[in-house]
Amino acid sequence: MGSVIQLKKQINNSYFQLKNSVEDKLVLVEEKIQSKLNSDVQLVQEMTDYHIKTGGKRLRALLTLGSAKLCGYIKGPRDINLAACVELIHSATLMHDDVIDNGVLRRGKDTTNQIWGNHSSVLIGDYLLSRCFEMMVEDGNLEILKLLSSTSSKIAQGEVLQLQHQAEVDMLEDTYLKIITAKTAELFSASTKVGAILAEVDDRKKDALEFYGRNLGLTFQIADDTLDYNSDLKMFGKTLGKDFFEGKITLPVILLFQKIEQSEKIKLTKIFKSEERSNNDLDYILNLMKTNKIINECYKKADHYINLASNSLSAFNDTKEKKIFQELTSFSLERNF
Repeated sequence: MGSVIQLKKQINNSYFQLKNSVEDKLVLVEEKIQSKLNSDVQLVQEMTDYHIKTGGKRLRALLTLGSAKLCGYIKGPRDINLAACVELIHSATLMHDDVIDNGVLRRGKDTTNQIWGNHSSVLIGDYLLSRCFEMMVEDGNLEILKLLSSTSSKIAQGEVLQLQHQAEVDMLEDTYLKIITAKTAELFSASTKVGAILAEVDDRKKDALEFYGRNLGLTFQIADDTLDYNSDLKMFGKTLGKDFFEGKITLPVILLFQKIEQSEKIKLTKIFKSEERSNNDLDYILNLMKTNKIINECYKKADHYINLASNSLSAFNDTKEKKIFQELTSFSLERNF
């Protein structure tokens, strides 16, 4: 038992090791975000201040800072500016997500749409994106501008694809992967590739970090979707069944539908087609998932992407930064916050 606890501790430490390795720059990223969101319009300032205070792991910003460091970038503050930029893209998508999903809680606090309404939240999300594009233009690198603008487009298309398959419990696993690739993995991929572009490394290393980020993002999202149904795990800042009550079809539901009897499929379909779902509905599904060992199956599928991400780092020499990135693949799967 002691060795398992030690392993868990080591895995969770990889996130904090990354954070500590770029701590001085992360502080400047926070300051950059704050300054970029200053506004003379009172409601804009009020909403953006609130959103910043809700915090978050800042994982995408950390990936940009970490990948730049891994590639040997030392030329100036561009990594700080672009780390702030990718974080703001992420923040904008969260605001839009909460509107689409009628979300009421984010990181344990009321969402902006719950407090100020959908109209204001959509506009503030757009405001964040407009600030991002200003920062991309200020950076002046055409490759980065093309990458991040393309990524923003893919995220939006992922949102639409998810809406198109809403409440579709018989969704193909391939469709689910397309959705999470667009909505999550593309921004992870862009975050890591930006660092490589800044350091002006060769295409092989750029491609390696792009591939690493995409597979890390897939692992991260599968783990996140699985946490929503993992009743055996004590979680921090996450609510069991959040995706379920919002009616999202994720990998655990897709795999469950594939394994259960016809009568259970009918009931599962009815639950997700309903306008609202109850705690009894959640308990029913959690029991089905335990019986059919769905959580383990999800983690096995995520493990495939962990290996892809880790193997892509072979393009780099063995350094402290490389080791942190390698261990981060396991953190994305085994985290509980």
